[in-house]
Amino acid sequence: MIKIGENIILEHKYSDSYEQYKCKLVERKGNDLYIDYPVNLNTNRTVFLLEGTPLKANFVTESGASYLFQTEVKGRVKLNIPMVILSYPGNDHLIKVQRRQYVRVETSVDVAVHSEKGEFAPFTTVTDDISAGGAALLIDKKSSLKPDMVVECWFVLPMQNGEYEYRKFRGKIVRIIEGQGHMNKASVQFFDSSGTDRQVLLRFCFERQLEMKKKGLPV
Repeated sequence: MIKIGENIILEHKYSDSYEQYKCKLVERKGNDLYIDYPVNLNTNRTVFLLEGTPLKANFVTESGASYLFQTEVKGRVKLNIPMVILSYPGNDHLIKVQRRQYVRVETSVDVAVHSEKGEFAPFTTVTDDISAGGAALLIDKKSSLKPDMVVECWFVLPMQNGEYEYRKFRGKIVRIIEGQGHMNKASVQFFDSSGTDRQVLLRFCFERQLEMKKKGLPV
């Protein structure tokens, strides 16, 4: 299931710190996963994990499916590069994350919307909310968007480290929600996004959720 070169997001199994670490699967031998040294997503600094540390791991396949599994640090080794060895429970113990489980956060993000079939002129707008599985876009009541249309959405994601991620997601208009004033909302469900793009969006939503928690806002 998990393939060489795929990104893995790690977090401590017994911790409320919400810290996440990004690494890449470099090699696999049986149920031993060899990863490069993890990097803290907030500080961009290398993390040194002690042998025996229990962790939760998440990875996204090329098809966009997200999986969770429990693991622990088995040791460190230096081959071509320094690596950490993680245990892998096997495919039968993976937990698939359903789309409805994606964290949806109410936040305004700039987005450029294009029609895959030229059904409308490209336009820019903002989100009303967003998750790794989809987004609600604010649109003019006169917009020609309709359910089942396939769209390409280019999002500008302001990350916690001060950088901006520009990511494209293909999606389908699920429904148009009537709003007050001159704006409606278009509900978009993503599909065919790369594992890396989806993980960046997961990270963005996680950071926004954490920021809201720190401010005492409901999430």
